[in-house]
Amino acid sequence: MQKTGSSILLTLMLDHHASTPLYQQIYSAMRQAILSGSLPAGTRLPSTRTFASTLGVSRTTVIVAFEQLLYEGYLRGQVGNGTYVEESLPDELLRLPQSSQQGPSKDADRVAHPHTPGLSARGRLIAAAPVAPIQSWEQVILRQTFRHGIPALHEFPFKLWARLAHKRWQKINPDYFGYSDPAGYRPLRQEIAAYLQTARGVRCSEEQIIIVAGSQQAINLAAQLLIDPGDDVWIEDPGYLGARGALLSSGAHLVPVPVDAEGIELEAGIRMSPRARLIYTTPSHQFPTGVTMSLARRLALLRHATRTGAWILEDDYDGEYRYTGHPLASLQGLDQAGRVIYIGTFSKVMFPGLRLGYLVAPPDLIDAFSAAHAAADRNSHMLDQMVLADFMVEEHFSRHVRRMRALYASRQEIMLDALQKEDATGLLTVQPDEAGMHLCAHLPAAYPDVLVSKRAAEQDLILTAISRYAYQHSTRNGLILGYTSFDEQEIRTGIRHLQQLLSQQDWLSGL
Repeated sequence: MQKTGSSILLTLMLDHHASTPLYQQIYSAMRQAILSGSLPAGTRLPSTRTFASTLGVSRTTVIVAFEQLLYEGYLRGQVGNGTYVEESLPDELLRLPQSSQQGPSKDADRVAHPHTPGLSARGRLIAAAPVAPIQSWEQVILRQTFRHGIPALHEFPFKLWARLAHKRWQKINPDYFGYSDPAGYRPLRQEIAAYLQTARGVRCSEEQIIIVAGSQQAINLAAQLLIDPGDDVWIEDPGYLGARGALLSSGAHLVPVPVDAEGIELEAGIRMSPRARLIYTTPSHQFPTGVTMSLARRLALLRHATRTGAWILEDDYDGEYRYTGHPLASLQGLDQAGRVIYIGTFSKVMFPGLRLGYLVAPPDLIDAFSAAHAAADRNSHMLDQMVLADFMVEEHFSRHVRRMRALYASRQEIMLDALQKEDATGLLTVQPDEAGMHLCAHLPAAYPDVLVSKRAAEQDLILTAISRYAYQHSTRNGLILGYTSFDEQEIRTGIRHLQQLLSQQDWLSGL
């Protein structure tokens, strides 16, 4: 007999006078019911219309709560057949590696997700791991306003790139299409090492550079090499979903550490897990908050890692874009004990489709990372590596970075000016950011960012909710406004549409 979740409607009590939004109350009550077993796995839930009618709230309020539970993996939807409590819950997945240390049951290992039969325990972790929102090709072509993390592709010198590629094809050596050095094309590694020493304060040689297929692969390799199932790993909260997914799928026990004005809160992390195996952080420009880790916090974090033997994964995903003052020295450049693995990517400064990134391995880990990369894919994109090396040797790369840095600084100023001039509602609180490719616009609690994001998407405004990136400490309520890939007219028009949307308060009734 199919289990139904009608009982939740009898016990779910809402406080319409509380400061907590009604959608958040519904979300919290349902999540607790699922974790406690009151709503068992596989339970079919009543429709959102039934929920809304019974609870005396708008259907939109219920939809927002359901969407958050779907997004976090507590619920699953079947087209034309309703919404169900998920079989494999996120909280259970977090505990899976720890219980497996005591010897997992063979039968338990074979309990598969209903849509993915036969997966291993690690396979279920990988399948359930969170990833960054996937955009369709149509959305990329439409260039929907305010999508973040996308460089100004129309400003990239593609004709120059094509000429360099053509020259490479004319003098190509067939040997390069055999099995090559798993660390990558040596001339490119030389150029990257020289660039990092000058521009980012990274202390490294070309031997320490491992070319990878983007920063995501670098995080995956580090997770495979440095983490055993059940190991504690600090992650920033809120933080990058791609890193969370890679670490979770490796079997790590994630420890969500809050972020303050100086970066990841070291003392909070020590209280929660004093001997974590690995610490993932974005110190140059924390994602998504935009905070830059202070020098004092950097030095304290390094001392902690040296004292406890923890590894630090430093993700410098958009470090090229700093608009005021000089960038602080990288953690890797300050590291005296060889505890930092530095990660960089060309996706933000060149174009995402290039799929090239790099990691800087401590000397003692060079061979291990090379072997892990060889096991993963040996090496890829060899022609692109050669063209990129030429691009850097001829100084096109440095010129492009300087030009984009000036362009993006200008576009951030345009966005701030548009926000000030179009601020009819007074609801958005935005501060200038000294670095990066996006701004964070904070909203009052009465305007849940998930709902605002959903309604904005209907007008082709891609405003990612900051709360989407929260793991546990969901205190931030706001929107991520990307500005790098949009011209002045697009930015000003988009801000005007956003303000008009926020002015229409009727669709927020019931929250």
